[in-house]
Amino acid sequence: MLGALAQNTPEIDPQVEENTLSIMDLLLSGGTGAIVIISILFVLLFVAVYIYFERIFAIKAASKYDESFMDKIRDSVVNGKIEAAKILCAQTNNPIARLTEKGISRIGHSLEDINKAIENAGRLEVYKLEKNVSILATVAGAAPMIGFLGTVIGMILAFHNLASSSGTADMGVLAEGIYTAMTTTVGGLVVGIVAYIGYNHLVVRTDKVIHSMEANAVDFLDLLNEPA
Repeated sequence: MLGALAQNTPEIDPQVEENTLSIMDLLLSGGTGAIVIISILFVLLFVAVYIYFERIFAIKAASKYDESFMDKIRDSVVNGKIEAAKILCAQTNNPIARLTEKGISRIGHSLEDINKAIENAGRLEVYKLEKNVSILATVAGAAPMIGFLGTVIGMILAFHNLASSSGTADMGVLAEGIYTAMTTTVGGLVVGIVAYIGYNHLVVRTDKVIHSMEANAVDFLDLLNEPA
């Protein structure tokens, strides 16, 4: 019986090799169209990563704030040392100091005029903080669509090749064309997700800085409203 089992056991052909495909092979096997789409996605990924880190460092620098800053400004203004307050603002390189300096430069005018000057300066600071952040949102939306476009083009070519092949339907060739075309969709989704997460993180960090700017602007206006 053991001999019969041994005879019925199929032998493993040592010539059979595992059909594996590396990511790079998969990306490059889609033809010229897929390579162009993947190249565009790589460029978008580079742009998204560059903008994210450039903005995160800029926002981090803008968020540095000395808690005693407004106390020093208060002491200088109350004691009539306006120039000393301006010098302190100039030495403190952050949006809060620049807004405060703008308000100090309007001391002597009406509170409405001072408030308007601070608001105008605040809009400029917000613009600086949000510079190029919208590009991340554009990449987050455009990358998946570009990837899907590559997939559609690849599938059209796959079915065209199938239709042109002497009337014989080779499902293996068709399947290979389809999964190769799908790589651009995967690439587009990856780039889009990275850009989307980066964009939302920057928005949260920027909102915190803006909130701090608004709070300190209110404190400064309250200081000017205090009775002498």
